[in-house]
Amino acid sequence: MDGHTPRKTVDMNSVAVVCRRAWNAVDPRDRTEMKSPAQTVVVHHTALRYCSNPRDSVPHLAHIQHMHMQERGFDDIGYNFLISGDGVVYEGRGWGIVGAHAKEHNFHSVGIAFMGNFNDELPSSASLSALLRLLHIGVLHGHVQPSFVLVGHRDVAKTACPGEHLYSLLPKLREQLQNH
Repeated sequence: MDGHTPRKTVDMNSVAVVCRRAWNAVDPRDRTEMKSPAQTVVVHHTALRYCSNPRDSVPHLAHIQHMHMQERGFDDIGYNFLISGDGVVYEGRGWGIVGAHAKEHNFHSVGIAFMGNFNDELPSSASLSALLRLLHIGVLHGHVQPSFVLVGHRDVAKTACPGEHLYSLLPKLREQLQNH
């Protein structure tokens, strides 16, 4: 966990996404398709223990999905994607599906959660690079508008999410996105 923003030599044309089946996701109760590409990308943190490998991440994904569906009454895990500290991207609801991550913004946004509590931890360069690559691919394939706005959850709701350390890196991430 080095807390540095990714270097400019990131291969923007590839990102591995672990599909729902690979992490044993429960089938959603319902799915609503987005009517157009996302205008906003909302960055979150799970506020749980930091995950930096599949052995830790997979049980956390199942826990988050269970919590969202059973305790909060969501149709599925709330986020579209989740990113672990080793830079692995996990499919939540995926592209083109309305999430349950930022009330009043779900129908025009994609929610991406970093796995950990970023009031306590610094996000890894691998996870930040994965976010940049995922967003590049999202724009390339028409899931996210080229002029999308990158925000922290706290920008659209009364919350401390995505944690102080991650939130403080959003301006640099916005700058890097503009340069690609």
